[in-house]
Parts: sequence; C-alpha cells; structure tokens
Amino acid sequence: MPEGLIVKALSGFYYVQSEGALIQCRGRGVFRKRKQTPLVGDYVEFEAENETDGYVMAIKERKNQLNRPPIANVDQAILVFSAKEPDFHTLLLDRFLVHIEQHDIKPVLVISKTDLLEASERDVLTRQMAVYEQIGYPVLYTSTKQADDPSELLPLLANQVSVIAGQSGVGKSSLLNALAPEAKIETNEISRHLGRGRHTTRHTELLPIGEGLVADTPGFSSLEFTDMEAEDLRFCFPEFLSLMDDCKFRGCLHDKEPKCAIKDAVETGDVDSFRYKHYLQFLHEIQDQKRRY
Repeated sequence: MPEGLIVKALSGFYYVQSEGALIQCRGRGVFRKRKQTPLVGDYVEFEAENETDGYVMAIKERKNQLNRPPIANVDQAILVFSAKEPDFHTLLLDRFLVHIEQHDIKPVLVISKTDLLEASERDVLTRQMAVYEQIGYPVLYTSTKQADDPSELLPLLANQVSVIAGQSGVGKSSLLNALAPEAKIETNEISRHLGRGRHTTRHTELLPIGEGLVADTPGFSSLEFTDMEAEDLRFCFPEFLSLMDDCKFRGCLHDKEPKCAIKDAVETGDVDSFRYKHYLQFLHEIQDQKRRY
C-alpha cells in the first residue's frame, strides 16, 4: 500500500504528497468511529485509483500533535511577534512558549516589524530578548520593509517540519511571502481600530520553503492551559530544569514551598524575575481551573 504525507486538509479532503504526486483523498469511515481525524503532517497509507479519488487507509504513529492549530509531527515552532502594531508583550510570548514546550517542540522566536521602532525602543526590546537568548532560544529580528533579511531563517527550516504561529496581525504571512514569494500567501493590513489583525489563513497547509516544510496555519485559537497539570508546568521553563533537584521537596512547585532553588535563583538573578512572575501566574491559573472542574 502506498504511503505519503498529508500536506493540506480542506473541506473534508486530505491532500497526500507521495513520490512527487499530490493525491486528493477522503478519510475512511472507520476514523469517525474511532474518533480519529487525519491531520496535516500525518504520515499515512492510502489507496487511490487516480490523483483525485483516493482514501486514507491508516495513520502512522505520531510523535506529537497540536489541536489548535490541527497539525502532527512538528519539529519546531516559528513564533512570530511584532515589535509594534500590536505591541510586544513577554507575557503573551511566555504563554505561547509553554504550549510549545508542552509538546516537546523546539521554538524559534522571530520579532517582526522592527522597522517601526525608534532606536531607543529597539534597545529595550533587545534587552528583553537577551533573556530568551540566554535560556537558549534562537531569536531573529525581521522586517519586510528594510534591511533586516528574513532569509536568515532559511537555514533553521532545513529538514524540519515547522509551524509558524503567533498573534493575529504580527506579519506571519508577510514573513512567509518574503521567504517564498511564489507562495503568494494572503495578507491583510492590521486593523488600527481594533488594535489587531484579522486571521487571513483559513486552513492548515505545509508549504515547501527552503529545504523544509512550513505550516501556515489559522493560528492558536486558544492559549488556555486546560490540558496541563500544575505539576507539569515547571518542565516548560527550561531555565528551571538544572536547578529543580536542589529544591528541598521533590515535587516542589516553586510557589510557597520553603528552601526552593528556583526562588533562590530569582533572588540572585540567575532566573529572570519576569519569567518567574509569569510562571506563577500560569500556575495559579491552572490550579484555579482544576478547582472549578
């Protein structure tokens, strides 16, 4: 039975890339009975009499999956945040990072629209992002209008399945168009009245860019922590990992416990205070959700 990769899902059809051909397939009824849905990024077995009349027969085991956006087997996430319009906020970035870390996906941080910043504003932003670079996250600055070159991202895409995500209106589609003009991704100007952009991407699709595949997605429709336990959150902050064994209590949540190595590291500056503040905010949010349910 032939095998391939689902590169697009649209209106109940799955488009499977196999040996240079793109096969339009439907899913078998058995998937509905099993409450299983093929996803973009899935490696599948299929049957097809021609390129427009095929059926997905089986889904290979996934290494990970995201539900919002719906995609499987992601290697890395390109998280795009604008320097302005909408303004950059570390709290929102950390919320995205927790969701990505939860699925063992490697993040790459891209700050777009840097051409809108004054020199002093860019200095402030650079200092903020230095915290993330010290943690180990790659950080790139791009502009679609001036000298910053988005092609710096191309080497990071090679041999990877990447998802590009971020807040609406930050320039995700513009970045993709700068990387691959032939893709002609639809873009909309940000609504100044609303302070945010409208979603211009309405389905998930893997696009060949450089030597890799990049998913242009409708974006994260939810950034709540409904599927995370409080005990798991600490593992989504990489700067905590080398310190946790020094806490007095093995299951330390780094909140109210005494002799906590993370709290000590915040006091000494080894863990940045704003990251720790965000950790506590997320922790209490998760705990409140569990109490409600």
